Amino acid sequence: MNKKLKIYSTAIVTSLVLFFGSCNDLDQIPQGQFTDDTYWYSTEKASYVLNMGYNQMMNSGYFFANEALSDNIFSCRTSDEKLISSGIANATTGRFANEWADCYGGIRTCNTFLENVDRVPDMTPALKARMIAEARFIRASLFFRLTSWYGDVPLFEKNLTVAESKIIRRAPHADVIKFVREELDAAAAALPPSYTGNDVGRVTSGAAIALKARTYLYENDWENTALVCNDIITSETYSLFPDYAGLFSIQNQNNKEVILDIQYVPSLRTWSQYFDFAPPSAGRRVNQQAPTQELVDSYLTLNGDSIRQTGSGYSENNPYVNRDPRLAATVLFDGGKWKMPDGTEMTIKIKPGSGTIDEYKPGSGNNSLTGYYMKKYSDPTYTGNFESGLNLILIRYADILLMYAEAKNELGQMDKTVWDQTIKPIRARAGFTTANALEFNATWTQDDLRKIIRNERRVELALEGTRVFDIRRWKIAEEVLNVYPHGAKYGPSSIDNGYIRLDKRSFNPNRDYLFAVPQAQKDLNPNLGQNLGY
Repeated sequence: MNKKLKIYSTAIVTSLVLFFGSCNDLDQIPQGQFTDDTYWYSTEKASYVLNMGYNQMMNSGYFFANEALSDNIFSCRTSDEKLISSGIANATTGRFANEWADCYGGIRTCNTFLENVDRVPDMTPALKARMIAEARFIRASLFFRLTSWYGDVPLFEKNLTVAESKIIRRAPHADVIKFVREELDAAAAALPPSYTGNDVGRVTSGAAIALKARTYLYENDWENTALVCNDIITSETYSLFPDYAGLFSIQNQNNKEVILDIQYVPSLRTWSQYFDFAPPSAGRRVNQQAPTQELVDSYLTLNGDSIRQTGSGYSENNPYVNRDPRLAATVLFDGGKWKMPDGTEMTIKIKPGSGTIDEYKPGSGNNSLTGYYMKKYSDPTYTGNFESGLNLILIRYADILLMYAEAKNELGQMDKTVWDQTIKPIRARAGFTTANALEFNATWTQDDLRKIIRNERRVELALEGTRVFDIRRWKIAEEVLNVYPHGAKYGPSSIDNGYIRLDKRSFNPNRDYLFAVPQAQKDLNPNLGQNLGY
């Protein structure tokens, strides 16, 4: 039996979804089959509801679409994310409505479990305590996701009645964060550090602590970020996986670097976004989103220098040689390699004039408009239309090291010891070998280190959904998103030195740091109000 089958049973989750929908995303689920005593008669039945909560915690659609809200990815076709990044989204935009609905749907599932689990007659106290902790973690993660996007949001620990859902007000962001941290503390105290067998993939005490660290990071609370991250580091529970590219392959899932991920099961619970990300020769459909030149330029040369530094060895005529190996593991560029399900490896030719199906074509309705394709998380074991059972990592140990390094630097405490504990092993794992790339430089200022650490986060965690939250908490979104993004140097030389100029983005700092409260929800409950500018 696959180790993840107990966590996700597609048929059961699908049937439960039919009973957990409702007209108002905040109101209570329909009374009946899943809330009366006839349902809660076994541990197995209770597990189905908890497993649905796992299913609602996060999904592949949001995981990849979040990158398109950052400067790492350009949306090549019309999407909600393109509307948002173009500055023309409003309170009726689908992404705003769907994020709200999906989060509150998961919260409603967790509340249903917590309100009814005591009815189960055959559950052992230890198992009940663990499952309650799991539900509280999932609920906390969903409230954190909501408040990260919307700021003030309705906060409740029990399912609302229809009448209550029509009058509830939004709780202040600070109150939501306080609740999230309290729930994570409770979960961490009750959850085990690891699992075996069929339970591998469930949330652990380490996941609760790591998510708490992220709540402090997003608030720029450097002292607490450092303290919590240090607890994880000194626990020695996690470690860097030795191969960066291999970290994102199906044969290395659930390794020691993974702290929290979205669990999938080949043929039973899969995702298929690469059907719209892969190059044409791989058999994809159309290209939905593609890496930007700005992301590609952020990767250092092998000697540890920026491509703009004198003596770095970088050449615009041969731009992908002698670069940080993470670039080739993350972005598919001209001359890059793509592995197929039959084990063969193709060399992808994108440069204009190559005469291949993958060649960049200005204004193409099918190919990448940036001259690059996504590669990280491409799964050569996929079936059908890129149906993959590869897990998608939400938090990993490298992120903890980067959080710790950033916090220590902001506290004025970055030194060789911290560097050797954080940035150095991350770069060594990536494939850097020179002293210039690996060793701490005592002449660096705090601002120098800030730029280094921020860039390291970008390249290490690229295409993993974290960049959008980084540029927002650093308050640089209005700088990096109010520009023309670019593609490879395949454009007319008279415009931007030949780098493809893409559709201009727009970011209003007085509005766009928060999502709009969905208009449909506001119509049902005027007490919800609206975020500034919408």
